[in-house]
Amino acid sequence: MNGFLCVLKPPGMTSSDVVVRVRRKLGRGAKVGHAGTLDPEASGVLPLMIGRAARLFDYLVEKEKTYVAQLKPGYATDTQDAHGAIIAGEGAHATRAQLEAVLPRFIGEIAQIPPMYSALKVNGKKLYELAREGKEVERKARRITIHEIRILEINLPEVKLEVTCSKGTYIRTLLEDIAAAMGQKGTMSALRRVAAG
Repeated sequence: MNGFLCVLKPPGMTSSDVVVRVRRKLGRGAKVGHAGTLDPEASGVLPLMIGRAARLFDYLVEKEKTYVAQLKPGYATDTQDAHGAIIAGEGAHATRAQLEAVLPRFIGEIAQIPPMYSALKVNGKKLYELAREGKEVERKARRITIHEIRILEINLPEVKLEVTCSKGTYIRTLLEDIAAAMGQKGTMSALRRVAAG
């Protein structure tokens, strides 16, 4: 079997979990890979490549992605999302005017420091493993591109945004940075990828 399978990944599964489950369904020897990791607690589009379609991995993984994300201003967590422990919070709220004033700063090519709770490796160890041990290491900023950020809804205390970006973008880090630009703390309360390539 060769081709693509577009999976709507539910929260609570890793991208690898999805690959394993599909491989089992297809039977012994099936080649299955995914085009871009999606955080375990995020949901959304996860393109799978089956059989010879895996040869097209480089074409898919480089493509832009679109997410719908919820920013909860006023609180910060150690994981930058709702699944972490609250480490700061004053309960502030964002207004449309504040958002519209800072969002243009994030459009185009920007530098982003990957979060400690990520699967990136430093000296052979995943950052999230180090974070769970209570360690924080220096991470180099990476260049990413934000093509567009649209305000979809402001339903205080949360704000729903649509972000179209390059591969390698950490949306939870972007949301925390947007909150910081408004002089607040902020964390991501929900994430769904709505397009990948």
